[in-house]
Amino acid sequence: MHPLLSKATIFADGLDHPECVACHPDGTVWAGGEAGQIYRISEDGKTVEEVANTGGFILGLTFSPGAKWLAICDLGKKCVWKLDLQSFELTVFAEGADGHRFNIPNYAVFDKNGNLYVSESGAFREVTGKILKFTPDGTGEIWHDGGFNFANGMALDPTGMQLYVVTSFLPGVERVAIRPDGSAGERTVFCTLPETVPDGVAFDAEGNLYVSCYAPNKIFKVTPSGETTVFIDDWEAHTLSNPTNIAFGGPQLDQLFAANLGRWHITKIDAGVKGLVLPSHA
Repeated sequence: MHPLLSKATIFADGLDHPECVACHPDGTVWAGGEAGQIYRISEDGKTVEEVANTGGFILGLTFSPGAKWLAICDLGKKCVWKLDLQSFELTVFAEGADGHRFNIPNYAVFDKNGNLYVSESGAFREVTGKILKFTPDGTGEIWHDGGFNFANGMALDPTGMQLYVVTSFLPGVERVAIRPDGSAGERTVFCTLPETVPDGVAFDAEGNLYVSCYAPNKIFKVTPSGETTVFIDDWEAHTLSNPTNIAFGGPQLDQLFAANLGRWHITKIDAGVKGLVLPSHA
């Protein structure tokens, strides 16, 4: 058994194959289901409440700066939803941009100014992934035309000037510089992870990147210099089972939550390091 697995527990159970997870500043943990469910989970993990349903298949979700609303990527409906956190009203935020309509809107990331980057995976076994960018009012553009080999989870680095993009069938993580004018700059490969299917990413406060893999059941830790180690491994697939998206949360921001597409629960890992403060928590 991997040493860190003893610090991993089932935080909340009874979800419908959650692909995604996000942490709200109030301590609640949010996730989605494969039948369009949006779940709000109490801080102690004991109460799982379905607060909305899109009727689609929920992929990534993320809170806006100040956690005023929730952006939801929907595979089934091929759009990004906006969920008002007071009324729980769902409205379509975006269906595409620049003449491109979403096929697999996979994951979304806010910058501190409220701009939203969305990964468009493209299609399986086709190198057609892109990154779209939307202003706070929903005006969109194709920010980087790729092609990415299935663009998936994303994260902004601590400087906010590099966007890290999981390319699941590279397999590995790429990064795209953000120029001072906001346009896409140089694109480079940050790390490769042979014989894996990486899915989600999250930074800690020290600048290390954590990469969760749909297969095998591992989360890797990658230093800023690219040194890669296994952070946690569950070969039995009981506590981690096809871990997809990950997010730091908890009172000290030192708990790493993982969604498990292969099962029905959210995993909590006592990470021993604080996560990077996101615009939702700033």
